[in-house]
Amino acid sequence: MAVASVSPAVFAQAATAAPAAASATTGAQTADVFVKGITADLITTVRGDKAIQSGDLRKAIALIDSKVLPYVNFQRMTASAVGRNWRQATPDQQKRLQEEFRTLLTYTYAGAVAQIKDQVVEFKPVRSRPEDTEVIVRSLVRGKGDPVQIDYRVEKAGDGWKIYDVNVLGAWLVETYRSSFAQEVTASGVDGLIAKLAERNKQLAAKKPAG
Repeated sequence: MAVASVSPAVFAQAATAAPAAASATTGAQTADVFVKGITADLITTVRGDKAIQSGDLRKAIALIDSKVLPYVNFQRMTASAVGRNWRQATPDQQKRLQEEFRTLLTYTYAGAVAQIKDQVVEFKPVRSRPEDTEVIVRSLVRGKGDPVQIDYRVEKAGDGWKIYDVNVLGAWLVETYRSSFAQEVTASGVDGLIAKLAERNKQLAAKKPAG
């Protein structure tokens, strides 16, 4: 299946440093301060919730919904992942693509957050100017095994920031999906891609958590 080619292990690493809820004062924050502060919130929440650590998908989804998804620009992320085919899609198809892609990432992240254990996140200095509206925040997750590089592309959004791409181990999420999405559209059109995403989401929803 061409859709959903990003492995759960990759999402587990990304979830370790995934941005979560931001306060009302984020307008005064730089991009790296935004990511640093909310990273600690997510990790603390997961470590303190035994249900999530034991594989409670419902609680994990609620956590992702409240602490991650509101701070992701899904319209931009979906449009970038679909690529040139996005412009050819009707408004209804674009809406459905965005909804299914959001659901896909929700299920995949929810299944990965339980793997957050004793990792430590280190952030690299951000090379940007105060007037920059798009910034890359780079981090390194240290735990068992080799360190894992995780970078975030964030954009200025009103008084705060939003994420529109994530790089894990040298692979940007949008680029990874763009290839598989393009193959699916070539094979069965935009509606075919929507159907594949919906099918994959049903599989993820029906999957029993490990343990």
